[in-house]
Amino acid sequence: MAPRPSREVAMVQVRVAGVALDASRQHVILLKPVDEIPGAGKVLPIWIGEQEATSILVAVEGAPTPRPLAHDLMKTLLESMGGAVDRVEVTRIEEGTFYAEVTVTTALGARVVDARPSDAVALASRTGSPIWVADAVMDEAGVTDMLADAEETEAAEQKVDEFKRFLDDVDPDDFRS
Repeated sequence: MAPRPSREVAMVQVRVAGVALDASRQHVILLKPVDEIPGAGKVLPIWIGEQEATSILVAVEGAPTPRPLAHDLMKTLLESMGGAVDRVEVTRIEEGTFYAEVTVTTALGARVVDARPSDAVALASRTGSPIWVADAVMDEAGVTDMLADAEETEAAEQKVDEFKRFLDDVDPDDFRS
C-alpha cells in the first residue's frame, strides 16, 4: 500500500441504486449520485461478475450468509488489525475498464489500495463507507436514469391488467338498473 498521491479530482458521492442483469444476462451495478432522486440525473452502470453482484446484494440487503464471503473476510481482517475503510473511489475509466481505490486508515496512517470497482463497492457496502465517482467518469460513462419511465410503464401495465381482470369478472347484469 502506498500513501495517497496528492491530487484534486472533482467527485460526486454515490449510492448503490441496484444490481441488475443486462440484455445479455451480465450483472451490472448501478451507482447513483446521493443527491439525485430516482428517475432524475444520471446513473453509472458498471459490469461486474456474478459473485461480486451476489456479495453486493447480500451487503446492501443485510442478508445473512451461512459462512463469510470474501468481502466479509476483508472487512474482518481490516478491523482485527485496527484498520477501517474511509472511502471508496471510482477514479477513472480506460478503454472500457473502470478503476477504483479504497482508502484505508491504519496504524501507519491513511493508505490507498488499488481495487476493482466491484470489490471496492462490496467492501464499502459492508463497512458503511462512502462511495465516490470522479466527475469525469460519470460524464463519460453515466447514462440517463430511466427508472421513472420504467416505473410509470409498470404502473400503466398494472392498471391495464387490473382492467382486464375486471372485464373478465364483470357480469353485464351488474350494470342494469
